[in-house]
Order: sequence, then structure tokens, then C-alpha cells
Amino acid sequence: MFIISSKNMLKKAQCEAYAVPAFNIHNLETLQVIVETAAQYRSPVILAGTPGTYRNGGVGNLISLVKALSREYQLPLALHLDHHEECEDIFNKVRAGIRSVMIDGSHLPFEENIARVKEVTTFCHTYDVSVEAELGRLGGQEDDLVVDAKDSAYTSPEAAAEFVQRTRIDSLAVAIGTAHGLYTQEPRLDFSRLEQIRQHVDIPLVLHGASGLTEHDVQKCIQRGICKVNVATELKIAFADALKVYFHNNPDANDPRHYMQPAKAAMKEVVARIIGVCGSAGKI
Repeated sequence: MFIISSKNMLKKAQCEAYAVPAFNIHNLETLQVIVETAAQYRSPVILAGTPGTYRNGGVGNLISLVKALSREYQLPLALHLDHHEECEDIFNKVRAGIRSVMIDGSHLPFEENIARVKEVTTFCHTYDVSVEAELGRLGGQEDDLVVDAKDSAYTSPEAAAEFVQRTRIDSLAVAIGTAHGLYTQEPRLDFSRLEQIRQHVDIPLVLHGASGLTEHDVQKCIQRGICKVNVATELKIAFADALKVYFHNNPDANDPRHYMQPAKAAMKEVVARIIGVCGSAGKI
């Protein structure tokens, strides 16, 4: 088993009308829980890391861990670059063995975004690496990436068609009213806009900011063309909350082999639930 591109994974999801869950990884325990649960449910899964995650864990270390888990569980895994902005940083990680990339030029003007994405796509497709890009911009915070609500923007269906045609990307992340991090008020998703984007674009569509959405809303998005659902904050909260409770009840605890177990169990509940929402169980 090995690290794979997410291209065929997402194309299959598009053909069969489900979504592949993409979970942001943060440490060894996160990786173990996601892969173990995905193997249990025979679900495809994408392991996404922000630039901060790769700095913290080390690119080579994370690649080695994912390869080892893939062999252990006999599960092909996509190790993904989430919200990466620098071309040379992406190129170096591809050379190291990454096979799934998100180039985020959504903060740039339209033509500059296209130019940045085309540069990455040209390089990555030479290595059979799948490329995701974003048009429109989500508010909120994803690790080091912070976008004020006033700077967020919805995806134009017409612009999306031109963007995909000119960049040759493999999947498109859309902005339809979701946000990174926790929602401060109930999100109002523009399902009509998503339907229009689907009519203009034939590649898999990606939903960022799924943490905190209702299961019903996520499934409505999948019914309208979303093939990849990103979840990060829910995993971090489940992990941290369970850890806090354990230390509150066991203030003298000092063995991570013990205190990590309830934190991992809490994350496993989230992973299993998201696999169910996405309809990806049994799709391997």
C-alpha cells in the first residue's frame, strides 16, 4: 500500500454521489484514529495538513507515518497539502512524496490566482499529483490562515467555469457561505449557487469549513455536487475536551499511553459520524 493522489478517489465519489471525508491531522494520535476508523468502515479518506502541521511534524516524518499506517491497515491513503500558498514549498513536498495538493490563491485577484494555480498544476501533473484550488474565499481561521468576514467572497459560477478551464485543476473548493473554525452564528448556505456551479463545472467540488454544519446541510451539499468534505475543528475540540476531562478527574496522571486513550476515543466518534454523513463507508 502507498500514498496516492486524490484524483480517482474524488472522481469515484462524483460518479457514485457520495463524498470523501478529508480530516485535518495534527499529531500521531489523530493519524492513528482516522486511519483505523477508515479501515474499519472501508471508507476512502484524505489526510490533510496545513503548512503549520507539516512544520510541526516534519514532512518526512508524516510521509513515513502515513506509509506505515497504509501498510498496516491495507488502505490506500491520500496525504494532502491543505491551504498551501507558496509554489516552491509545494514543489518541495511533492518531490518528497506528497501526491495531493491544494494551492490556495483565493486571496489573489482572479488573473493572478489563475497564474499561480497554473504554475502549480503544470508541475504537479508531471508527477501525477492531483491539484485542488479555491475560487471565492471563506472567512474564519484555519491554523495560520485568518480571513475576516469582510474579506470573504462567494464563488461565481461563471468565473468558476473559466477558472477550471484555464487552470486544468482536478477539484475546486467553493465558497457558498461556510467558514473555517467555529461558527459564531448559524451559517446560511447558498445551495442555489452550489447548484449553478455544478452546472458550469464538471470536476469534483470541495466543501471547506464543514465543522459545525448540520448533517442535513452537509448531505444537501453532497446531493448538489460536493465530493470532498473538509473537517478540522471538530476533531481538535473532541480531542482537547476529552483530554481536559481526563486530567480533571485524574490530576496526577502523567502517562500519555493512558491519558491519550479517551481523547482518541472522542475523535473516533467524530470520524465515524462524518464517514456516515458523507456516505463513504464501504466505498473501497
